This record gives sequence, C-alpha cells and structure tokens, in this order.
Amino acid sequence: MSSVSPVSALPLALDAPWLAPQIEQLRRARAAHRFPTGLLIHDERGAGGEALARFAAQLALCREPQAPCGRCRDCRMFAAAQHPDFIELHPIEDSKYIRVEQVRELTEQLVLTAHGGGATVALISPADSMNANAANALLKSLEEPRAGVTLVLVSATPSRMPATILSRCLRLRIASPAQAISVAWLTRVRGDGPWATVLEVLGDAPFEALDVDAAALAQLKAETDRSLSDALGGRMDIAATAERWARSETLGLRLACLETWITARIDDAVGAQRQSSELRSSTHLPESASDMNIAVLLRLLEGIYELRRLRLTSINRSLALEQLLWQLPRAGQRGGARGGIDR
Repeated sequence: MSSVSPVSALPLALDAPWLAPQIEQLRRARAAHRFPTGLLIHDERGAGGEALARFAAQLALCREPQAPCGRCRDCRMFAAAQHPDFIELHPIEDSKYIRVEQVRELTEQLVLTAHGGGATVALISPADSMNANAANALLKSLEEPRAGVTLVLVSATPSRMPATILSRCLRLRIASPAQAISVAWLTRVRGDGPWATVLEVLGDAPFEALDVDAAALAQLKAETDRSLSDALGGRMDIAATAERWARSETLGLRLACLETWITARIDDAVGAQRQSSELRSSTHLPESASDMNIAVLLRLLEGIYELRRLRLTSINRSLALEQLLWQLPRAGQRGGARGGIDR
C-alpha cells in the first residue's frame, strides 16, 4: 500500500481535525521563535504522523510571517519536492533499518550552511528503525545543532528509541481519531464510499485509507466473509482457495479481512461487554454461550499475524494459508481437538 504523496500531505494535514491541536502548537512555537531543534511526532499507524511532519518542515522552511504561506520560493520548492534544505531519511529499499552510514551522511549535510540561507530540516521516519549506532550518530546533531537546523522524527513506537534521543526532543502525540470522524474526513477528501468498512479492515488508520479503492476493498471483504463462512461449514475447497488467494496481489488486504472476520467472531464469542484485555490477562478463557471454539480462533489469529509479517519473505504462502484455513471447520466446534491440524 502506497503512502500519501508529499505534495498532498500538507493540505491533508491542515484538513484533518484531529491534527488541529498539534498544528496550532507548532504555529505558536514558530511565532514565538521557539521552534524545536528536535521534534518527535509520536503517532499511531495511519493517523497522519508523516503529514504533520511535513507541515512542521514547511513551517520551519518558510520565511514569511504567516508561515507556511504556500506562495514563497521556499514553499513552492517544498511542494514540488525540490527544496535543497529538506532532507528525508527512511530505510533503504527493502531494509527494515536506517543505517549508521545514512545518519553520518545526514550529519555531514547538517553542519553545512543552508543553500538558501534559511533553515535546514531533516525528516527521519520511522525514527525507531535507527539501530543503536545510527541513533548515537544522530546525537551530536541534537546536542550541538547548527542554528536553523530542525530534526523531525516520526515514530509509532518511540519506546524502542534511546532515552538520550527522546530527552532532546519536543514530543507531539497523535491519537487515532474516532471512526465517525475518520469517515467524515475521508468522505470530504475522497468522496462517498464504504469508508466504515474500509476502516473496519485497516483499523483506525484514515491516512492509510486514502490510498485504497474503497469499493474494491468492501467487495473483497464481502467475498472473504462468505468464503470463511463456507469454510466454517465445511463447504470450501480449501487447497484451491488458498492457492488462489496466495497468488493474488491483494494478499495483504485479504489477510486484513481474515483478521477482521476472526476478531469479530472472538468478540461475539466472549460477549459484547467483554474487554479484549480480559482474554490476554485471564488464566482461563471466559465461558460463552457461543458455539465457536475460542481457542482455535485465537490460534488462527496468531497464525494470521505471523503470515502477515512473513508474507513478503520466501515463505510458501499458499501452504501457510492452507494450514490456517484447515483450522476453520474446527473453530465451529467448542469441544474440538486442541492439538495440531487435522485434515
């Protein structure tokens, strides 16, 4: 799934009502000449952390009193992704980490005078993907910054970052908005669509939903739900279905639909009033009037998490998916076997 384009990130951030407090805080800091050298945006997946980071970057780069003005040379270059004093750091290609060599190259650029004589901004995302050596290499830029330098770090899990980095950054927290707010926003920026269904599959991640074909995802979910109901009743050709799903480019979204369906069955089984934390903390599974085998459903959920994590590796996706689907008929039997996969 692609991310929001840099060109569209700023207007989207300005239009997202749940980002308004953070935007106002940044505006006040800039107006008071207290814009931070280190800014950590602690977001949740799809809540708009990168969009807010780009707003912060343009706010720092624009030299007009009412920044970001959107009209000056700095703003125009930034909007065209051509600003020479805006630097981005992300994991290279398929790597999961930002490497120490990348950070060292960045720190060498940060000590140089800005091309336009103004600010220099570096966006690092996800900041928790820096390994220990890379984080240590960044410290000097935070401790002894050149005037006009701003480092914007984005992370959903800042607890993975060294305390030495965290202590030198102003933290802005972004929480995922309520679904009704996300649906209203998506309708406004993308038009009418089954956005509640999209968010049901993706989770509370409205910025991720921007890049989705809402109608196609709703159709995929409906098809998946029907297939899983068939599997539960023993009516699915599991081997053929697993092969077809595994070869599809929509496997990632299909697994999200699977996760949504199984989570809903678990919620139904333990009762609407039960909190999911009760499942994690209780020694024994709660009693339920449902005929679903909760233990099997929980193992299925764990298997889906693992397959989502490994699906882009060399794993045999078809076989892994088939093994998961074979468990579904047994999920409808509360007294079913607790052991391995029976076929």
